[in-house]
Amino acid sequence: MKRIFLAMLGAISLSACAQAPDPGAATEAAPAASAPAPTAMEAPEAGTPEARAIEALRSLNPNVAPEHVGAAPIPGFREAIVAGQVVYVSDDGRYLFVPGSGGALFDATARKNLSEAALSSARKELLATIPDSERIVFAPANPVHTVTVFTDVECGYCRKLHEEIEDYNAQGIAVEYLAFPRMGLGSEDYDKMVAVWCAADRRQALTDAKAERAVPSRECTNTVNMQYDIGRRVGLTGTPMILAEDGTQLGGYVPPAALRAALDKLDADAAPAGGA
Repeated sequence: MKRIFLAMLGAISLSACAQAPDPGAATEAAPAASAPAPTAMEAPEAGTPEARAIEALRSLNPNVAPEHVGAAPIPGFREAIVAGQVVYVSDDGRYLFVPGSGGALFDATARKNLSEAALSSARKELLATIPDSERIVFAPANPVHTVTVFTDVECGYCRKLHEEIEDYNAQGIAVEYLAFPRMGLGSEDYDKMVAVWCAADRRQALTDAKAERAVPSRECTNTVNMQYDIGRRVGLTGTPMILAEDGTQLGGYVPPAALRAALDKLDADAAPAGGA
């Protein structure tokens, strides 16, 4: 999901460490600088496709101020520019398409990311291929929610999330970690994660590795390669990556209370109308 629409939908932070298969390219995402307020365009005539496009954008965020709305190269759509991001809105104002890498199609009426819905199902199937025994689990006695987190031992946001693992558990959230060495297979980072997954006490080894304490190098039959491959196939672009049980991506690092709220909302939205 594009970051601008996460903001427009009032979604949670996607703070994450960038994936870097090339060890020399490793970087960590920094908080975005505050952008100057955009200059609002002149309001178009009511009832026109341009007006409906603006209504659709503002249905997601009343404060959004498009810099431009006009003809699009796609028949049946208007082209809008919002905070430097090109967005295509159907002439009836219902569908919004965000092009580019990680692009997504939104239903403004249902307030739903249609691309994410399709990806969620595929992610759920892929995650099911990883044995439960290969997950490093930190869980409360009676979890209300369970999330899968692709993690790395070098990533600052991964470390921050793990430092608060007791807070996540206190929120009723079980965290099931999977390995994603962002420096790539065969890297020093990868070797550290193999050592964690080969340790007699994986939970302690992961905690030690994230705290920059040495974990004895070990080799064993493990699924780190498999987990890394699946991470790439589910669309991971940075660690951590948090996935709900239905495969919905909830962000990168998300504070414990905010994650609980997002999971509660996800359940509420999925509940049948009128209750079960």
